[in-house]
Amino acid sequence: MTIPLKTEIERLLSEALDGLAGNGLPEEVRGIVPNVERARDPRHGDFATNLAMGLAKPARQAPRQIAEAIISALPESPLVAATEIAGPGFINFRLTAEAHQRELTAVLDAGPAYGRAARTGGEPLIVEFVSANPTGPLHVGHGRHAAYGDSVANLLDAAGHDVHREYYVNDAGRQMDILAVSVWLRYLQRLGAELEFPSNGYRGDYILPIADALADTAGDELSRPVAEVFADLPADAPAGDKDAYVDALIARMRELLGDARYRQVHQLALDSILADIREDLGAFGVHFDTWFSERSLTDGGLVSEAVGRLEDSKLAYKRDGAIWFRATDFGDEKDRVIVRDNGQTTYIASDIAYHLGKRQRGFGLLLDILGADHHGYVARVRAGLEAMGEPADSLEVRLVQFAVLYRGGEKVQMSTRSGEFVTLRELREEVGNDAARLFYVLRSNDQHLDFDLELAKSRSNENPVYYIQYAHARICSVFRQQSEKGLTGSAAQGASHLDQLVEDHELALMNRIGRYPEIIEIAAANRAPQNLVHYLRELAQEFHTYYNAHTILVDDDELRGARLTLISAVRQVLANGLALVGVSAPKSM
Repeated sequence: MTIPLKTEIERLLSEALDGLAGNGLPEEVRGIVPNVERARDPRHGDFATNLAMGLAKPARQAPRQIAEAIISALPESPLVAATEIAGPGFINFRLTAEAHQRELTAVLDAGPAYGRAARTGGEPLIVEFVSANPTGPLHVGHGRHAAYGDSVANLLDAAGHDVHREYYVNDAGRQMDILAVSVWLRYLQRLGAELEFPSNGYRGDYILPIADALADTAGDELSRPVAEVFADLPADAPAGDKDAYVDALIARMRELLGDARYRQVHQLALDSILADIREDLGAFGVHFDTWFSERSLTDGGLVSEAVGRLEDSKLAYKRDGAIWFRATDFGDEKDRVIVRDNGQTTYIASDIAYHLGKRQRGFGLLLDILGADHHGYVARVRAGLEAMGEPADSLEVRLVQFAVLYRGGEKVQMSTRSGEFVTLRELREEVGNDAARLFYVLRSNDQHLDFDLELAKSRSNENPVYYIQYAHARICSVFRQQSEKGLTGSAAQGASHLDQLVEDHELALMNRIGRYPEIIEIAAANRAPQNLVHYLRELAQEFHTYYNAHTILVDDDELRGARLTLISAVRQVLANGLALVGVSAPKSM
């Protein structure tokens, strides 16, 4: 695993503090982890620390005096060319050419592992994302959840965490009942029945093949007269209540078919939609370690366990025939119903049980990636966990804002229930996986995303995925040209001549490459894959500028080898970074 340059600077500072502990500085400075950051202005060096300023109060010394002592105590290092004190007490570090050259060698030695940290050894963490209701195909909004969640999981893995990916299958509840009755009614139509489809049913064409499959397996066994199906039902919208109407239809379906046959339709619909979701996500490069069934929470008794624990600890009470959780005792805005007056448990009871189960499975951090409409969800689940005796901070929630699709400058309208929406599959077929994956993580998850289809398909420098991938392909073309011209030398051989890299563009490229491990660390810590994308774009820009200004395949063997080493390192970093956001690194374009 690579030791980032920043880590090396931190190590030097820690050794200096250990030497000064009890010898000019308080003993308490021993073991302090220094805060080191990249210098924002290259004129101030490569790295900077405010360590001396932070020690001023406990040491009862002026920051600049402390900074002078620290610099004097720094061990010699071939990586540090100079140090200087700036402003009120900042310590700036300037790296040697050897430091940058070492990083090129580290890239080539590590290959795909460059930038990856050693395992932290802490508790595993679980990332739950997408978790779309299995009531229809994934649409472009789900695509953003998938791309963001998978990229965050990849970054956390690269940063040394033990990461488990989970999809929470909402296979229980009312939405699944609506799906089942929608399939059944289309099945009746398939057998020749004439009926008015409920306004609150699922109307998408994706229901039709499921109904066909039901007809193929069940024949007319599940058919019932239309008059019996719709007899004495309340009015549908617009004259009546669409929710009451569809609920009455569900009850009628259960009555006419019986529990076993109802479950047959329900299961077929679930299996069909879920298989489509699995296939779609797999083709998108998104895979899960676990597909967790919501229904298993009830069947396995975990919901009952959670409710019982709340009652036993006096954190639940009865009112109006229902059981309420004292969520306000743990910071929620109001108490929550966990068991309705009809004896059915609520979503919040299942959510508490689900997260309790995650902790019982041994996960330290529970990272949920949810839609923006779940903003009220966080407090109630965190309250539930805390009531169960689990740390409130064991739950972290990242909300993903909506993705709005534009085609030809026009906003594309979406409605899952009506079936008028653009699926993730359609998006992938139109712009490709790479463009979809990268565009989805261009902006922070808490910002709305305008997805420009025309830009995503364009072969221009304004298209970030094309611009970054072209840098990788361009480097590959240089090596093809080398072979075609019969020029000797390799990146490995050029590593012994890196002192030839003295041009400003070369120094800038080496500096940018050395930042990669830090970017991974920062992007993982902040759950911010857009940081990595911005870095890759900047690295590509540095390369394109260098390529346009300098000849790589020069006559001089040593200089050519050094430049091949440099661009080989650029190629490797581009490939590594693109892989973390699920984008390919093409050899030609």
